[in-house]
Amino acid sequence: MQSARASPIELEVGRIRELSKDGRHSEALVAAELLAVAAPQNRDLLYLIAANQRCLNRIHAALETLRRMEQLHPRFSLLYQERGYCYTTLRDAPRAIEAFLRGVDINPALAKMKNLPPEVVRAGSLFSDGDLSAAENILRAYLRTSSDDVEALRLLARIQHQRDVLDEAESLLEAALEVKPNYVAARLDYVRVLIDRQKYLRAREETDTLLRLEPGNRAYLSLDAAACVGLGEYEPAIALYRELLAASPASADLHVSLGHSLKAVGRKKEATESYEMAAAARPSFGDAWWSLANLKTYRFSQNEIVQMRAEEAAPGTDPVDRYHLSFALGKALEDRNEFAESWQFYERGNALKRAESRYHPDITETNTRKQVEVCTAQFFAARVGVGVPNLDPIFIVGVPRSGSTLIEQILASHSLVEGTHELSDIQRIVVEIRGLEDNRYPAVLAELAPEEFRRLGERYITDTRAYRQGKPFFIDKMPNNFCHIGLIHLMLPNAKIIDVRRDPMACCVSNLRQLFARGQEFTYSIEDIARYYRTYLELMRHWDAVLPGRILRVWYEDVVEDLEGNVRRILEFCGLEFEPACVEFYKTERSVSTASSEQVRRPIFLGGLFQWRNYEPWLGPLKDKLDDALIRYRE
Repeated sequence: MQSARASPIELEVGRIRELSKDGRHSEALVAAELLAVAAPQNRDLLYLIAANQRCLNRIHAALETLRRMEQLHPRFSLLYQERGYCYTTLRDAPRAIEAFLRGVDINPALAKMKNLPPEVVRAGSLFSDGDLSAAENILRAYLRTSSDDVEALRLLARIQHQRDVLDEAESLLEAALEVKPNYVAARLDYVRVLIDRQKYLRAREETDTLLRLEPGNRAYLSLDAAACVGLGEYEPAIALYRELLAASPASADLHVSLGHSLKAVGRKKEATESYEMAAAARPSFGDAWWSLANLKTYRFSQNEIVQMRAEEAAPGTDPVDRYHLSFALGKALEDRNEFAESWQFYERGNALKRAESRYHPDITETNTRKQVEVCTAQFFAARVGVGVPNLDPIFIVGVPRSGSTLIEQILASHSLVEGTHELSDIQRIVVEIRGLEDNRYPAVLAELAPEEFRRLGERYITDTRAYRQGKPFFIDKMPNNFCHIGLIHLMLPNAKIIDVRRDPMACCVSNLRQLFARGQEFTYSIEDIARYYRTYLELMRHWDAVLPGRILRVWYEDVVEDLEGNVRRILEFCGLEFEPACVEFYKTERSVSTASSEQVRRPIFLGGLFQWRNYEPWLGPLKDKLDDALIRYRE
């Protein structure tokens, strides 16, 4: 990631900071006060004015500067640290302590930073105060000359983790641990990054290392449980969560985590009880209420709805809790056929979630155009025979909420097929081959030698063994992988690919009523989901043209209307004999962790085809945005 070019004011602030570090406080103060005429609210500049005033023993002037600064930047922790220094100079111990404690309350790192290099101290303060770009710039400049400073490496990794730049966060923490293998805090951060990157097997290995050092550490046990969940090992996770709850029975977060694991293995009654205990322990905890709603079968009482309304409307409710509550209220009112107000809450939840998202539809559409330009019929013809010949993967792709979990459950009910869950291995390979430059993919595919596709295919097969128990075939159901069918074909030319498609109105409205645990950022506005659906159709049309016969298209509505006929068609495409268990898929006992987990444990419900019509009065904009996709989806 490239640092942004500094503005003239930032450059001058940097020069003033150097004057101050050199002890030239009078020069620094004069320059700072002059610059303040042009930038009177600049936080760093005000801080430098106050610090240099103190160093020149102009304590009361410094305190006045800090007072003005507090009105503008009340969460800047160094402000309170500087105020503490001023009161220390005045020998006013009570006020000094109060100021220092306030600074530490905002930024706990202040309490342990005094022995670190000044650059790391400053970057740490900026990080805690939310100024990630400034902190990153300082750390990158510092690491150019001090590349083995583990604190700087860890702090930069935390910045990148917060920004969701997970591949760099992982490599930075690996570098820190190579320098200092016993650095427990860095290893703990490393486990968190591995879990977010869905490298669950590695995460478990790292938690084992941490637990050998401190067997009862609750943070380590909690991460170990999360890694177990990622691997589909729900029973060990349930045991770990119960162990943790025995010591902290009022932990709402642990109750929700336990509930998710119980839900995944079909223990719905226990899952419901866990979610209810979470809501009772912390009534403002939106995730607890949404988890109940997301069971799809839970019906809220009038008292619960009143309680959710109050929490959602409370001024102090955290935005994350608020949008969880909004989605939960949308579902609660939907179940009461109060569709007008239900839609209002869904709209509110979507707007709040979209406001925090960094999704840009232009990026998705640009990538689609590049796939069409790069992955031509001639491109594939020139690469016949690359990859590995394995037959075992069955990919299920499409737009979320199209029925992919149903098709997965049907296939996983076959004696020769293993159901896994939504695997991120293809996306990880994409990140690896494109490097740090997003715009290299998919053009980079043309640069890869044939042996590279074999290596990537072999690695995919090796890495996915962690989710398998030994059956001949396994399912990789990650809907968004339709973006990477070209790569999948080159790595695994014999893998089966099934595109599950649903009526665009039903599909898009279902997405707008769903709050996903992570990802799927395109589902939180009518504009975004409509553009995404149209982009999906465009790219699938291209794959059909350049890889004819490679993909089986399955329409959800057809499966609902003729289950056995479509089951036979799917099994034939996969080279599998018909088995009656695939028609009685709802009897199959396996873990399911997606939003449709409860639906696939029941026979197909015909009424679900037209649920979107309950909201038809408010869907004019969606129909307009989808346009001809309303017809083209049957291609």
